[in-house]
Amino acid sequence: MADAKYVLVVDDDPDLVETVSMNLEAKGYEVGKAYDGLEAQDSIKSRRPDAIVLDVMMPRKNGYELCEDLKNDPQYKDIPILMLTAVGSAVSSTTYTHQDGMQLLADDYLPKPVDMDKLVNLVGELIP
Repeated sequence: MADAKYVLVVDDDPDLVETVSMNLEAKGYEVGKAYDGLEAQDSIKSRRPDAIVLDVMMPRKNGYELCEDLKNDPQYKDIPILMLTAVGSAVSSTTYTHQDGMQLLADDYLPKPVDMDKLVNLVGELIP
């Protein structure tokens, strides 16, 4: 499929990256993988994704930082970002909040554990 949409999946949990990738590939998407924010940044520079599935809590550069960088960069600000977050159930024990994410203009949110059908549907809605 030459015109397949390209989705970058970014999470520090390799099992989750594989599961998300397999679900997206089954729906005809081409999938790139990165395991932290810096690796994702390099990947985005080498190939612009049609959408990004982005975890919040990661080493080296977290999802909020990467989202902010992308949304403030004219070259990348229109790439839809779906943030995955487990922090909803652990807000009191982390410095992350959904408010942070909304201020950073993520296009949508999905809590962990991830509902794969919902994730695939949301990606489909985010990519024109």
